[in-house]
Amino acid sequence: MKITIVGSGYVGLVTGACFSEVGIDVECVDVDRNKIENLNKGIIPIYEPGLGEMITRNMDKGRLRFTTNIAKAVKGCDVIFICVGTPPDEDGSADLKYVIQVARDCGKYMDDYTLVVTKSTVPVGTSLKVKSAIKEELKKRNISIEFDIASNPEFLKEGAAIEDFLKPDRIVVGADSTRAEELLRNLYKPFTLNGHPIIVMDVVSAEMTKYAANSMLATKISFINDIANLCEIVGADINNVRNGIGSDGRIGNKFIYPGIGYGGSCFPKDVQALIKTGKEYNYDLQVLKAVEAVNKKQKAVLYNKILNYFNGDLKDKTIAIWGLSFKPQTDDMREAPSLEIVNSLLKAGANVKAYDPVAINEAKHHFGDSISYYSDQYEALIDADCLAVLTEWSEFKIPNFKIVQKLLNSPVVFDGRNIYDKSEMLKMGFDYICIGINTIKSLLKPELSSAC
Repeated sequence: MKITIVGSGYVGLVTGACFSEVGIDVECVDVDRNKIENLNKGIIPIYEPGLGEMITRNMDKGRLRFTTNIAKAVKGCDVIFICVGTPPDEDGSADLKYVIQVARDCGKYMDDYTLVVTKSTVPVGTSLKVKSAIKEELKKRNISIEFDIASNPEFLKEGAAIEDFLKPDRIVVGADSTRAEELLRNLYKPFTLNGHPIIVMDVVSAEMTKYAANSMLATKISFINDIANLCEIVGADINNVRNGIGSDGRIGNKFIYPGIGYGGSCFPKDVQALIKTGKEYNYDLQVLKAVEAVNKKQKAVLYNKILNYFNGDLKDKTIAIWGLSFKPQTDDMREAPSLEIVNSLLKAGANVKAYDPVAINEAKHHFGDSISYYSDQYEALIDADCLAVLTEWSEFKIPNFKIVQKLLNSPVVFDGRNIYDKSEMLKMGFDYICIGINTIKSLLKPELSSAC
């Protein structure tokens, strides 16, 4: 079987690499000539543990190739996966121009039965637009070629994408024909041998499933952050509350960790897109609107705590930052809380010294030379007035606190991910400010309580 992956971004690269790993002939296409040239040299454009080695291994075996020639890649292939970006428009809706362009290319160049699979996250009803675009191009060629459309949304976590693909919780397939379903079942057979289920449904339901899944996870995050903010006001400990509710099997303990808001390429845009879909069908998704509003507010919480601690004056204060990516094990900074926090600190006149294990180069695209970058986490602390932890990288979880105290001008830690133990930090002599636990009563000022 030969498959073509159109789009060599995060989803496309992981999908292509993992399919080739099980022996499938894969060709990845992208319009970015520089990206393709680099990939053919073994230069990977994103950071994802294990991906580079897998790509190199399968390129060496001849099972994985990269090209800009979509006409050649489409001809003679059995399945085409659309893995291009669907960035949000100004109104929050998903921009489908890249998806539709790929559909048109399929119609222009396919020469036999082809299954066209949308793996990009797309709004409900996109499959009909893809089918229509393919038919239009076939009509222009005055040719009739049978094809099917399917939806196969991805559920990959950045930082664990290889493991998620090879050992999926579930594989969702939206197919409206037996032929399409059987093709995808055969394609995914190597990944289901250990009992991982394929859930088959209609195409529209598959499209909705992706948005509903991400929106549910975003809802859990915003809910626990809202409760954490209330815990500070009433004197409760969010960690105790989280443990109490997480033990309920109906709730579970995943995605109920308080912090500084969700970011990344998926949750923000998918929540917005689903709200927009509801609006298009005259249905008001009130819960998701609240989820989005809470998350936006949450990204300002840690900055407000820092501002409160220094009595509203951050001019010439030096803030050390640990972690810039929106989550560990990735260099992705799209919608990362660090973007808002750092920019707010700079606007207030503070100096920022930052360290991240892999996201420094990406951070330079956002901040330029407005902040200082360091290759060592402790070096970033020298002469800083406090430390703010923004990403829960493993190397931050048990640092040498004696060195931290020695290097900081004063022992102050703002923990945006609650990775440290409150009692231990206070016992060591730190002023410790986290999320959902009011460790310093004086910081809870009435006028700012709603943001703390």
